[in-house]
Parts: sequence; C-alpha cells; structure tokens
Amino acid sequence: MRPTTVPKRQTGLHLLRNNPHLLATLAVVGGAVGIGFVPIFVRLSDVGPIAVAFWRFALAAPLLFVWQRMSPPRSAQHEPTPQTFSPLLLLPGLFFAGDLTFYHLSIHYTTIANATLFTNMAPIAVSIVAWRFMGERFRPLFITGLALAILGAALMIRSSANSGGSHLLGDALGLLSPLFYAGYLLTVRRLRQGYGSSTIMLSAALVASTALLLLTLLSGETILSTSWQGWLLLLALAWFSHVGGQGLITYALAQLPAALTSVILLLQPVFSAFIAWLWLGEAMGPLQMVGGMFVLLGIFLAQRNGTS
Repeated sequence: MRPTTVPKRQTGLHLLRNNPHLLATLAVVGGAVGIGFVPIFVRLSDVGPIAVAFWRFALAAPLLFVWQRMSPPRSAQHEPTPQTFSPLLLLPGLFFAGDLTFYHLSIHYTTIANATLFTNMAPIAVSIVAWRFMGERFRPLFITGLALAILGAALMIRSSANSGGSHLLGDALGLLSPLFYAGYLLTVRRLRQGYGSSTIMLSAALVASTALLLLTLLSGETILSTSWQGWLLLLALAWFSHVGGQGLITYALAQLPAALTSVILLLQPVFSAFIAWLWLGEAMGPLQMVGGMFVLLGIFLAQRNGTS
C-alpha cells in the first residue's frame, strides 16, 4: 500500500503568494484606506492647507527618489535619458499641485465628506475632457452617471447651504479639484508610453512641491509646524498616504482590471466620511447622505461607461 501524503496547510502568506489577484485586491483596498486618511491629516494639521500639500510632496520626494533608482529598467521600451527630457513631464506636477490646492482648501471650508466626494468626480471630468479635446465619444450609461453625479452634488450643496457661506465656498473649491486631477491623469496616461511610473511620480512630486512652496509663500500661510505631533501628521500624510497609498494602488493597477480597481477605490470617500464622523464628529445629514449615494453611483456608472 502506498503511503498517503497529507497536504500541507497553507499559511496566509503562502495563500497570498499563490493568489496574486487576491494580493492585488488587498493592495488596492489598503491604498484606498491610506488615501482615505488624507482629509483627516489635512484638517488636523497646524499648518495652512496649501502648506500641507507642499509638505505632502516634499517629504515624499526622498522615498520616491529611492523607488525610482531601485526600479528595474523597462523591458519593452527604454526609459528616455535625461538628454531626451520631455517638457510634458512638468505637467503632471502642475496639475497635481492645482488639484491638491483646491482639495485641501475645500477640506478647510466644507465637510470632509463633501470635499472628498467632489474630488472623486475626477473620472467624470476625465471623460468630459477626453470628449471635448480628444474626440472620444460617450458610451450610453455615461450620461446617466453624469446626471446622477450632478444631482447628488446639487443635493450635497443644498445641504451645505444650511451651514453658511464658507461651506458653499468649500463645495465650489471641491468641484474645481477634479478638473485639475483629470489633467493629471490624462498627462500621466500620455507619459506612460515612454516613462516608468516611478519616474513620473518623482517628477510630479518635485514640480508640485516647487509650485506649492511658491503658492504657500504668496498666500502667507504658516508653513512650519510648531509641534512634534504636527510633524508626525505631515510625515504620515507623505509616507503613509501618498507614497504608501499611491504605491499600493500603482501596484494593483498592474495586476487587476482597471474597472475593478476603480470600483474598489470608491471605498475611499466612504472611508473618509466614516473616519470624519468617528474622529471629528462630522455626521452626515439625510440630504447629504442621499446626495453622496447619488454621486458614488454616478461615478461608478461613468467609470464603467465613459468614452470609447
């Protein structure tokens, strides 16, 4: 009689190694959680909202430099050399600086839920820009998604009207944020044809931190934290949320279908709103909750049926 072999029990680590799809799914969830803490860190920081955006990039740049230097050369295409530097590499950083300027100011004036949901409307802005300037056509459900997102935003703004003019200003700033993020995504998509993601992220961090430093100085905001807790918040924003969160999402994008990744990332505004309620006592009213659900559904439909 042949001896029977008992199969080894797989540990959690072995299971993840043998299931890259599961590992990538957990990575994008972790990335969404990391980015979900951004508005909390911005709100709790003792420096100005634009200064927070500056430190987010400036403190992340050294880690991004190490990542860029450790990244293996691309096999399909050679990375452009410094002698063939493209001016287009400046655009992601400028667009990202504009995005975070309006997003952080929005967090300063309105609720975290409103600011975060509005900035997550970037996929809709991307589709509109691609339609207007790149000749891409809308797919059928995009119009439905757009209408739902606009209706949801209107309900959330109506809810803000009861809280005063500063909340309405914050909502308006939040609605400008995704326009700049759309520019960031579209230029990154173009640059990915010749540059690696680490190079693009490092370039964006250097350009954005320079632009945001100038904006901070011109605005007269407080730029230096006065406590060690304040510096810890800025480090957490740069290393945990920006490098860690964005890095996990970048890894997952190479392993998972873009549609699945975009759906999972909708956890981010939900998580941010939950933490804002739990940590800062920012409860959402009924009208705001209904509007938020419409915005999320609209984003979901727009991402799956954007342009062709």
